[in-house]
Amino acid sequence: MRIGIDVGSTNTDAVLINGHEILAGVKSPTLDSIAEGVAGAVHALRKEHEFSPDDIDGVMVGTTHFINALIEAKKLTPTAAIRLALPATSGLPPFVGWPERLKTAVRGQGFIIHGGHEFDGRTITELKPNELRRTVEQALEEGAESLAVVSVSSPMTPEFELQAMEIISAEYPEIPLSLSHEIGRVGLLERENATIINAALRGLSEQICGSLKETLISLGINAPLYLSQNDGTLMDVEQARKYPVATFSSGPTNSMRGASFLSQLDDCIVVDVGGTTSDVGVLSNGFPRQTSSEVEVAGIRTNFRMPDVYSIGVGGGSLVSKVDGEMKVGPESVGYRLPQESLIFGGSVMTASDVMVAAGRANFGDSELVAHLSKSEVEAAVSCIDAQVSDAVDRMRTSPVPVPVVAVGGGTFMVPKSIEGASEVVHPKHAGVANAIGAAIAQVGGEIDRIVPVPPGKREEVLEEAKHEAIEKAVASGANPESVSIVDIDELPLAYLPGNASRIRIKAVGDLPLSESKKGKN
Repeated sequence: MRIGIDVGSTNTDAVLINGHEILAGVKSPTLDSIAEGVAGAVHALRKEHEFSPDDIDGVMVGTTHFINALIEAKKLTPTAAIRLALPATSGLPPFVGWPERLKTAVRGQGFIIHGGHEFDGRTITELKPNELRRTVEQALEEGAESLAVVSVSSPMTPEFELQAMEIISAEYPEIPLSLSHEIGRVGLLERENATIINAALRGLSEQICGSLKETLISLGINAPLYLSQNDGTLMDVEQARKYPVATFSSGPTNSMRGASFLSQLDDCIVVDVGGTTSDVGVLSNGFPRQTSSEVEVAGIRTNFRMPDVYSIGVGGGSLVSKVDGEMKVGPESVGYRLPQESLIFGGSVMTASDVMVAAGRANFGDSELVAHLSKSEVEAAVSCIDAQVSDAVDRMRTSPVPVPVVAVGGGTFMVPKSIEGASEVVHPKHAGVANAIGAAIAQVGGEIDRIVPVPPGKREEVLEEAKHEAIEKAVASGANPESVSIVDIDELPLAYLPGNASRIRIKAVGDLPLSESKKGKN
């Protein structure tokens, strides 16, 4: 059996799964303490379906705590960024373009020293160990408690970042280090920003991962603990300590993976409707389509793995109002206060849930409390919601060919049964806890993203070598070697670079050998 838990900003959802059978699913308000929320979810599952702690093979958790900490600029570790690049890049120092409040929150220090490589592996300048030591000493004296090390072209040539890690760890073994080639993709400033964010979250990740492990032990569950990543795969708790930034978009990703499981569709568009927003994404081969461009997080440009998601301000708690004679829905929302403030629960605020109940599209709360609403206004509000959802689906399509649409989340009633451009609209059973299901069924992945020269006649050899490396990464992350397969290959020739270069991205995934690794992993 597996337990999947998704800790959202409003609700914490949990499921108990045995193979492909969903034994129980629960939804409860999210608590300030993630450990208490997880413990409460496990107790609620046990009430729905009794089980022994020894029956659990793995616990998979998705959480918004890390991205919320960044957005709120709270609980961030003082961080210094050390860029290995001189004499290049001096015109744009670390933290360039950061919102001032976030730079202040991490007490950001930026240093540029010698090092770095060209994309083809040629050295810009050699790394100077003594210069690095003096820089680290200065950063620590000025209050840094976590370090981000970034070398030019490190996704292709990580040599200097690895050397820097050895030098720093030898003298300061207690200082957390984040290396950019392990976190971001091609693109120096965006990769650097992602690495700085990761470094700033290292203290919080230690706290959260430690409390989660202690919680499972207190519950008597001696099973491996995993956290969900942005790309729909899992990482074990030790990886999560090192790479908290990899959890940022695990909520929408889990929902999309859960939608695939519930609908048995590997290629479709998923609409995940929450209390405040609806997230629309695309599934390809059962995994979320990744964004190919930079992603802005809390006002900071980054380029780590993130799903391509389009969000609209329409959810179950969205406010409904009349503006200039026309009905408007969202983006303002009552959010988690829906049971207190909406009309169907005796409140005084008209929400999207109210008009859906009045229109007969949903059946919860007290429909008598919305019987007085004008039929024309209700119909106009519903049409406004349907139009926004349909437009969001259309934006995510890359082909005129009709595709299936799967509705999940607590507000699936917001998704109409027919959408222009959709071959069908599926409202699966257990859609309300699809995010927890996605966490429970997740696999382990490995990905490479780099620019490589492709000699004439050697393209297949280059691709095979890259595939092998992605598979090795998946196995190193804990995947059963016999189950690993390639699920995504993206090759982009770069005509503006010499040497017939191409950017290659390859992703491999595999199953967790939980039955073999259960004992002693947590």
